[in-house]
Amino acid sequence: MRGDLPQLLIKTGLDLLDEEGTEGLTLRRIAARAGVSHAAPAHHFNGLPGLRTAIATQGFRSFLHELVSARDALPPDADPFLCLLAVNQAYIRFSRRRTALFRLMFDQLPTEDNDLRQAALAAYAILQDHWTPFVGDRHPASFETAIWALTHGFAALSMDRPYPPDTPVNLSSYEDALRLLVG
Repeated sequence: MRGDLPQLLIKTGLDLLDEEGTEGLTLRRIAARAGVSHAAPAHHFNGLPGLRTAIATQGFRSFLHELVSARDALPPDADPFLCLLAVNQAYIRFSRRRTALFRLMFDQLPTEDNDLRQAALAAYAILQDHWTPFVGDRHPASFETAIWALTHGFAALSMDRPYPPDTPVNLSSYEDALRLLVG
């Protein structure tokens, strides 16, 4: 069991995030829930910042898995727009379902941690693969920024807080907004 202690601490941190948000993410609470001394997380991760980085890395790996699953659920000859839409909707669903983790993941960026950076880049590459066919004569970096900003912004606006129908923040269909950008 002790060889698996770092993974147990990460899993415990993920569980606490899902249950209590970032407020519940302390070394003492993680250690207590995992049934180890409060020094164990500090020892394995050099304190809470290191453990948060490890949790965010695992979060990006889970995020990548969901993006890939959304992509792979489509038929090989699927329309490129439907592929882009499916992957980006998986992005938004992840943010809604794992709100505290999603926030923690992006709070840890930019980073010097190679594992976290690689996990984040792998997830981003899936997104990039699907919007590239729509660049056309647009400036690629600007188009990429616009698509990512739309998707991430829509995720941030719609996670964990429903807006009433008469709100000035009108969350129209993500699909309609995406069509405006790529059309």
